[in-house]
Amino acid sequence: MKRNRHVKIVATLGPASNTYEMIRKLHEAGADVFRLNMSHGSHEEIRVRHAMIRQVEEDLGSPICILADLQGPKLRVGVFKNGEEMLEVGASFRLDLNDDEGDVNRVKLPHKEIFDALEPGAHLLVNDGKIKLRVKACGADFADCEVIVGGMISNRKGVNVPDVILPLAALSDKDRKDLEFVCELGVDWLALSFVQRAADVEEARALCKGRAAILSKIEKPNAVKVFDEILAVSDGIMVARGDLGVELPVQNVPPIQKQLVRKCRAAAKPVIVATQMLESMIDSPMPTRAEVSDVATAIYEGADAIMLSAESAAGSFPIEAVQTMDNVAQEVEADPTYTEIIESSRKAQRNTVADGIVAAAREIAEAAHIAAICCFSQSGVTALLVARERPRVPILALTNEIRTARRLCLTWGTNCVLSGPVDRFKDAVIAAVRAAKAENMATEDDMIVITAGVPFNTPGSTNILRVAPCAERLIYQSESE
Repeated sequence: MKRNRHVKIVATLGPASNTYEMIRKLHEAGADVFRLNMSHGSHEEIRVRHAMIRQVEEDLGSPICILADLQGPKLRVGVFKNGEEMLEVGASFRLDLNDDEGDVNRVKLPHKEIFDALEPGAHLLVNDGKIKLRVKACGADFADCEVIVGGMISNRKGVNVPDVILPLAALSDKDRKDLEFVCELGVDWLALSFVQRAADVEEARALCKGRAAILSKIEKPNAVKVFDEILAVSDGIMVARGDLGVELPVQNVPPIQKQLVRKCRAAAKPVIVATQMLESMIDSPMPTRAEVSDVATAIYEGADAIMLSAESAAGSFPIEAVQTMDNVAQEVEADPTYTEIIESSRKAQRNTVADGIVAAAREIAEAAHIAAICCFSQSGVTALLVARERPRVPILALTNEIRTARRLCLTWGTNCVLSGPVDRFKDAVIAAVRAAKAENMATEDDMIVITAGVPFNTPGSTNILRVAPCAERLIYQSESE
């Protein structure tokens, strides 16, 4: 399904979007990727949602990407005798491993790993940072804290520990079970929560065994510090601004977002900007002006995708939220300033033959008024390299691998079409021409640029470029000459 924009839209499924009809409407409205949040729903509910997405895909003849988002370790306080307590600024408050119900002086924190990592002076954030505690003294089973920012604390509120690297694996026991389930189910991308180091990604990759691409969520301060190492072992990145904005000063998040997006673009790896993009649309059919500006900023930065969470999963206006993102994207990408920003921030390194081929494809396409760049890609690498160039013309990725077509639905500007096996370059040219015309990217009077690797069906072998007319009689004529 050809879009009139380059950036992709990720929509999270939930109670508000739990039927075939709604999923189809969301896709038709502009959703390119559907996110299955493993924090909510049983395996059977996830299975049903997955099946409905695949049915929509079959009925519309349009590859659809499915992203399964693992929950990650959840750090929470215990329960209070009265259900909740008010913590006053300057008061003392203890966290410990005692099973007794909590009160205004203490509560259980059932995570020994936190106590093992804490040091005096460290901070703990409770309830999305609404309450801030500073550790005064700590041991193997307790932490005596001073309340720096007070507020109401209640049962099982989340805890963030921004100042230390916790000795916790990114994959909990639940995550391991969920990972195996969704990989067997056949999702295309796996989002990994609580990433602190490159080893967390490598562990997940070993468990995936190539069944899904790995997308690392950057939501911990240490992940930002070692981002280059994490990016090197990841297939894609999500800038998860929710926890990132809790564990870091909020003013740090915008520059971090820009830095991460640019690094992902240079590495030719998809990047999603996520969290609270159109949050007011959970309850309102209209977004705030600030939210629209936030969405536009991510698009101007060249992000591959922008994401809806509760807006499409539990909100009252899921279709309107997708349509709003689609409208904003089209308007931004039509702005001449958008092209200037994208092209001025292009800093791709070109060290291989494939790098040179795709760079030349973009330059030729833009200089000679070419209608589209068509790339044959078995693994998806060639399409990723073309997308890294952020060309002004459409990208048509042809592949005989349905898994590749689905995964590329997350990539900037890439329109994916399944093609039959191709053994000769002449056949590839004809297939590309027919696909470009069928997708309304070119007419008989246009020309297209074609990139491929010879021999065919060899991943990473991009080594040929051709400018071809879209009139097939001219293709046959040139071949006979």
